[in-house]
Amino acid sequence: MAYLSNFNAETGKTILVDILKTVNQTENSKKLAEAKANSGKEMIKMMQYVFPLVMQIQIGVIKDYGFPGNREGLVQFEQIIREFEREDIDIARLRAQIRSIYLPPININSTNDVLI
Repeated sequence: MAYLSNFNAETGKTILVDILKTVNQTENSKKLAEAKANSGKEMIKMMQYVFPLVMQIQIGVIKDYGFPGNREGLVQFEQIIREFEREDIDIARLRAQIRSIYLPPININSTNDVLI
């Protein structure tokens, strides 16, 4: 757990940028595009096909920074990042970019707060 003692907002930004770079590598980009095409705009299919790919990429990156290379390591990383994003707009922006890969846009009618 030595990786946690040196973890700060800058480290978080670096990891998030590395995740985005890895997502955009040709092989990963191609896999994600195929998964998205197969999912259409259906949220359940996105979570079934796209989300696991993004999760796998994230785990591969965070492992290089000392986090456990499994789901628990990713959960731990996400919890830390959520704390930092409250105070750091760059971290919030980077995390939103990653989430936008597997969460399709949701239209909300702000007049009635109804999903459309």
